[in-house]
Order: sequence, then C-alpha cells, then structure tokens
Amino acid sequence: MNSSVRLWLCWASLMVLSLGTVWSGAAGVVVLLAMVKGWVIVDGFMELRHGPWKWRVAMLGWGLVVLAGIVGLSA
Repeated sequence: MNSSVRLWLCWASLMVLSLGTVWSGAAGVVVLLAMVKGWVIVDGFMELRHGPWKWRVAMLGWGLVVLAGIVGLSA
C-alpha cells in the first residue's frame, strides 16, 4: 500500500474514533477508544510497525501505564 494512502487511512480512522468518543460519552468507551487511537498513531503515523520492537513496546506500553495510573487514582 502506498504510504500516502496509509496516512490518509490512519487520519480517517482517527477522525472516526474521535467522533466515537464524542458520541458515546461513556468513560469506559472513551478510554478504550483513546487506547486504540494511540495504537493507530504509534503504528501509522510514527511508523513503528516495522521499527525496533523496544521502541514499539515502550510507546504502546505507555498507554497502559497511563491507564493503570488513572484506574489506580480513581479507585
């Protein structure tokens, strides 16, 4: 797939996910969609899909760390 087409698809999916967060309003759905958006950004825009696995794990793991912090603070 052409890289510009891939970027357009990433952008379009981010727009759809953003609209989903606005329309749903439920906290759990918003957090889940934010995690998916982070994954699209890391793999699509940052192109870490084929990058060093340590960077990819660190970037994708950061979302889980933030999620754990939010859950820990709200409990």
